[in-house]
Amino acid sequence: MRPRIVVESHPRSRALISASGKDVARFRRDLLRWYSEHRRDLPWRKTRDPYRIWLSEIMLQQTRVAAVLDHYRIFLERFPNVQAVAAASEEAVLAAWSGLGYYRRARMLHQSAKELVQEHGSRFPRSSKTLQMLPGIGRYTAAAIASIAFAEPVAVVDGNVERVLQRLMGINLTTPQIWQHAQALLASSQPGDFNQAMMELGATVCVPREPKCPECPLQKSCATRQSRQSADRTITMGRRAARPGRSTLGKGRQVKKEIWCQLNQRDGSIRLVQRPKKASLMPGMWELPQSSEPPRPMPASAHWRTFRHTITITDYTVHVLRGTAPLPHKDVKGKWIAIDRISQIPITGLTRKILKAGSII
Repeated sequence: MRPRIVVESHPRSRALISASGKDVARFRRDLLRWYSEHRRDLPWRKTRDPYRIWLSEIMLQQTRVAAVLDHYRIFLERFPNVQAVAAASEEAVLAAWSGLGYYRRARMLHQSAKELVQEHGSRFPRSSKTLQMLPGIGRYTAAAIASIAFAEPVAVVDGNVERVLQRLMGINLTTPQIWQHAQALLASSQPGDFNQAMMELGATVCVPREPKCPECPLQKSCATRQSRQSADRTITMGRRAARPGRSTLGKGRQVKKEIWCQLNQRDGSIRLVQRPKKASLMPGMWELPQSSEPPRPMPASAHWRTFRHTITITDYTVHVLRGTAPLPHKDVKGKWIAIDRISQIPITGLTRKILKAGSII
């Protein structure tokens, strides 16, 4: 049986890999071979352009790959390089980002682009440490850009990589230990591919629930896999091992709210209101007028459709009213925006969902 990578206690409580160099080399080879054969065909994997890699990493934060694909393509059509982002207004960048959510990412992207143009001559720093000095770029994003675009031998750790390493080692690891192990295992000759392989493995095989252990190229090196005694126990242990040492794995309790939105059209325009610039959630974004209470009395013909919409920990039931029935407690006149201009302004994800459902955009 192939020796697995194991962990020993250290006097200073630092977990250290004690496998031989031959075992680690085999580990890297198996992972990279699997990645070469099974990786998903994603557009940002076809380039070493740091701008495109940076954009993909920012978009993929807290967002599913499927939701990013079209936004990535459309954003690049509008802003093909960092100079184009820097030259645009924040409103234009937010408009192109509209529908992805977490709009602070777009604002920081805009700030970083301006800094890259003004202070770095439109060139991306080649080291992860220097990249972290830019707005909105943390340790993970900096390492991803530097390793993929510039082949810097620096490891990345996101949620997928953390899960793979926790299961691989079969013990609780602190955050510093996780980064240490990731760096120790890194194939320094192919850092970009190795980092993407680790992330891909966690995203498609070593998933949080019901991991596909028989498909894993590292199963013979995995301490968690070796400890399982049966197929039924494999699933149970996999669920427990998703984040060892933590008592809860799912989201916290969701808050439920009910709101009413008014969809009012005339002469090829939609009435929208702009959220306050200092709002804590989606500042400056445009949306349909809304209220936490329905109009009273509500005309029978006013109700059009009901939607479900989630923002972070809040699940909304959204009732959309057509026409001019006044919403209570809302003394906001709003502004009539031509439908053909909506693509040029930042609108909220909920507003985009409603307008698409009505075939308005």
